[in-house]
Amino acid sequence: MSSIPDTSLGLTSSEIQILRQQQQIALQNTHAGNGAARGRGAGRASNSSSRATSAASSQGRLLLDPDSLHALSHQLGSLERRISSQIDYLSQQISDSVKLSQSGALRTIQQVDAEMARTRAMMASADDLENELAKIGHIRDIVKSFRGRIEGLDRRIDQSRRRR
Repeated sequence: MSSIPDTSLGLTSSEIQILRQQQQIALQNTHAGNGAARGRGAGRASNSSSRATSAASSQGRLLLDPDSLHALSHQLGSLERRISSQIDYLSQQISDSVKLSQSGALRTIQQVDAEMARTRAMMASADDLENELAKIGHIRDIVKSFRGRIEGLDRRIDQSRRRR
């Protein structure tokens, strides 16, 4: 059986680490399957392949026989499906969270808009009341002026009556 150094595959160190881990898992899965295979007479071939895969893996090499590559491919496919499923789940959770946040934000914005409109209406009413108070103050000044004139005329009339 031939093998190649796993470092010659052009992978980063973290990718090599993942490859080695998955090769070990695939090897363990192959060992787990050997117990059932032994009763069918295929145990020796699988067992020698498993030992060769284990030896290659421990030396940082990738075994190139079809069974080892198939087991590794199956293991990586399974890992990819689990990761993809987790990404889909997290994407849905993020989407739900964003929708909930948007909904809450829209409600908050609507409440703020309503409060701003109410505040504007109250300020407009206050402005109207201030204008009315200013008008009343002006009318009061006019009334005082008239009262002063009337009182002045009344005094003059009283004085002219007294003189007669």
